[in-house]
This record gives sequence, C-alpha cells and structure tokens, in this order.
Amino acid sequence: FRNLDAAVPGGVPLQPASARLKVERFGRNSKDHPDAHCLPLNPVQLHSHPQPRKIIQTPDLIVILYEANSGVRQIFLDGRQHPKEYPLLAWQGHSIGHWEKDTLVVDSVGFKDTSWVGFPQHPHTEKLHVIERFSRPDYGHLVLETTLDDPDTFAKPWSYKKIMRLAPPGEDVEEYVCNENNRDMGHY
Repeated sequence: FRNLDAAVPGGVPLQPASARLKVERFGRNSKDHPDAHCLPLNPVQLHSHPQPRKIIQTPDLIVILYEANSGVRQIFLDGRQHPKEYPLLAWQGHSIGHWEKDTLVVDSVGFKDTSWVGFPQHPHTEKLHVIERFSRPDYGHLVLETTLDDPDTFAKPWSYKKIMRLAPPGEDVEEYVCNENNRDMGHY
C-alpha cells in the first residue's frame, strides 16, 4: 500500500489541527514534502516507499540501507536506552530494539517534526513514538506491524500491518542522489 489511510480501518485518527494541516498539504500538491526537496524520509514513510532497502544485522546493531534518498537507519540491540539528557531529533529518530523469540521489536523516538508520516501527508510532532514488530514468516517475506502514538497529532494510537516481499539474493541497493538533476520539484 502507498496510502496509510487505506491501511487503517476508519483512516488515520488525526487531531483536528493535524487534519487541517493534512488538507492544506494536499491542497498545495504536497510541494513541501521532504522527498520533493531531497530530504530524508522517516521510517514510516520508507516502509511505503517502493525503492529497495538492505538489512545488515550484527549481534548489537541492525543497519537498514534505503535506496530512497540514500537513507541509513541504525537500530541498537546492545541494551542501551533512548538518550535522556538532550533532545536527539533526527529524520530517522533514535531506534532501540530487542528480540521476542523470532520477532524484532523496535522502539523509536526523537523524530524531527519536519518529516512526514507515510503517504499522503500526515504530520507529527517531536512526541512521535513508533513501535515496529518485524517477523519473517517464510524465506521470501517480511511482516511489519507498526504502531504510532503522538498525542499532539493523533486522537489515539493507531497501527497497520504490511507484508513485504524480500529481494532475491544478490540484489543490491544502488546509489541514489536525489539532488542531482532533480526535475520533480516543479511537479509537486
């Protein structure tokens, strides 16, 4: 799916101000979308993005390479907690994970409020909290269950589930440089 509203029964439950902002963004043809300006996407957007990604796993760290805007995401598995002494705000947020049997549970906070959640144009604040559950039911698929909570944006926490097809062995993430010869900005 490319539209989170279609994936969530009843649509994404937005607070009134967030619903107005979503309509405004749509009315401007999403011209301020970070992707239109070669800026990074947050993980929730990248789950819906059609470009490839590669997951590199070590005992203490998972790195996800996204072809879209050359994104790199780190998921720390070494037992650390989210930083408390300073507000770490990043496009990818700060992600820590642990295993529950064969499911990777990832807890992410610290997102810049300039990123957008999914498609089409859902806003969020710096209070966004994302929980992802990655599991692999068979050789060719990855199941991702995501729950988002941001009391300043959403009327209640909400979730969606996505089944992704894994690329065959030997597929690579290619270099993607958005701001080279970018012809899209005038079309957003």
